[in-house]
Amino acid sequence: MILVDSSVWIDYFNGKKTVQTDWLDASLGNVPIIIGDLILTEVLQGFQSDKDFKTAKDLLLRIPFMAMGGQELALKSAMNYRALRKKGITVRKTIDVMIGTFCIHYRLSLLHDDRDFDHMENFLGLKIINP
Repeated sequence: MILVDSSVWIDYFNGKKTVQTDWLDASLGNVPIIIGDLILTEVLQGFQSDKDFKTAKDLLLRIPFMAMGGQELALKSAMNYRALRKKGITVRKTIDVMIGTFCIHYRLSLLHDDRDFDHMENFLGLKIINP
């Protein structure tokens, strides 16, 4: 299964054409994709119009869902953040470490457009979709 990061969903809903949004568009309904609570929140909070919010919400709620938090993943996320810091890498957003750790823990691949995940791929074993 593949988790699609908010960086891709936001570009997708904004009509931005990237290799990631093209991959997502071609894969919806054909590839097993999931969404988690952290990503659902990040994506939906950015909509200005109620109509666009409802359209996006209706689409995203049809995608299989997994909760992404909890004590175990919070601890693993903190450990992963610290491991990267020891290598001189500072991830800009804590939520990205949590998303990456979630994928590593559940052996999910991640489709993203955010350079912070590249460090998690290189040093923590995060599986990335490279369209």
